[in-house]
Amino acid sequence: MITEQFGISDLALKLKKGSLALFPTDTLPALCSYPKYSKKIWTIKKRPSNKPLILMGACLDDLFEFVHPCAIEEGLKLAKIYWPGALTIVLPTIGNFSEHLNCHSNSVGFRVPALRLARDLLMKTGPLATTSANVSGEEPVKDATEASIQFPGIPILAPIPWPNSSGMASTVIEWQNGKWNLLRPGSVVLK
Repeated sequence: MITEQFGISDLALKLKKGSLALFPTDTLPALCSYPKYSKKIWTIKKRPSNKPLILMGACLDDLFEFVHPCAIEEGLKLAKIYWPGALTIVLPTIGNFSEHLNCHSNSVGFRVPALRLARDLLMKTGPLATTSANVSGEEPVKDATEASIQFPGIPILAPIPWPNSSGMASTVIEWQNGKWNLLRPGSVVLK
């Protein structure tokens, strides 16, 4: 029995106060926080600091405000084709925005998930720092029950059971020096 279940508004309030949270996406269940609290994610996951987090948002406008002007045009071309969906687009950011998500680079991975429930949460909270809900190096969890076992006491988005996910990580591509590079194959195959 999962006891730490919260509706969107209550979970958003917990996140605003600095909590971590678990929620479903179209790919894998996610562990999240507001970017300014993201150090908690690295700690609880035992994640090496050189492995960045993804900024997930409800729509491309929520994310592209952080993208450096040099990459907006190319980034938007792909975002308009593949979002919402399982493509994470790594782009250079403005200012020092990346420090909460990728302390080793000025680039951040951005994604708008296809799952409506996830986007409903993100509409309420704004963009969140996210990663798959598993201890670093362990197999990804598949559902809310596995997520609650892996991270006991972390608030979980209700209702449960969650909608089925693909169980496959997002495809990750990076725009660098004017061209796209595949960083991780996943559920989206680029043409």
